[in-house]
Amino acid sequence: MDLGGWTGVAGPARRAIDGRYVRLEPLAPSHAATLYEAATAPGAADRFRWLFETPPSNPGEFDCWIERAAASTDPLFFAVVDKATGRAEGRQALMRIDTAHGVIEVGNIMWGPALQRTRMATEALYLFADYVFGLGYRRFEWKCNDLNVPSKRAAVRFGFLPEGVFRQHMVVKGASRDTAWFAMTDGDWRRLQPIYAAWLSPDNFDAEGRQRQALQT
Repeated sequence: MDLGGWTGVAGPARRAIDGRYVRLEPLAPSHAATLYEAATAPGAADRFRWLFETPPSNPGEFDCWIERAAASTDPLFFAVVDKATGRAEGRQALMRIDTAHGVIEVGNIMWGPALQRTRMATEALYLFADYVFGLGYRRFEWKCNDLNVPSKRAAVRFGFLPEGVFRQHMVVKGASRDTAWFAMTDGDWRRLQPIYAAWLSPDNFDAEGRQRQALQT
């Protein structure tokens, strides 16, 4: 593939990305109250098991984390806001941002109970992918602990292709981590984008919000 005219891409902007069901907002202290509730809701230990941090023990500790995360440019954190309620129900980040080569990663995902296994979570991922490929990125990555079976399953459902395992890649929470790598390319996205758009259409859901047709289909 000839890339003789390649000049790199711009970094992602700290701006809201609006969808039908959710809005991705640059993480800010104003998200702290509802995001703390999502982070500490029942099941918190499972949600944080594979993340770099542990569940927050109190609102003050969480406020300090929010301040640090909101100031970061890589990872660049966004709150996932339910447009129906205005509540921040999760967070995710664009990270390992390589503008010279057009490579970027989604990570630091913490989706609270209101997002998990819903069309809102799928749209949150879709909005990131559509945004970064719209900026001209060539590669969008998903990485996780190789023991994290739900994350690997989610990566495949979202259209990322497995590329292998980096053994003893990191030390996380005092344990050695083998990292499973997944990615989609701009060429993959040209095929996947209309599939996502069709799945996210209101016509694909019944009155109770149940999907009529699976994303994989």
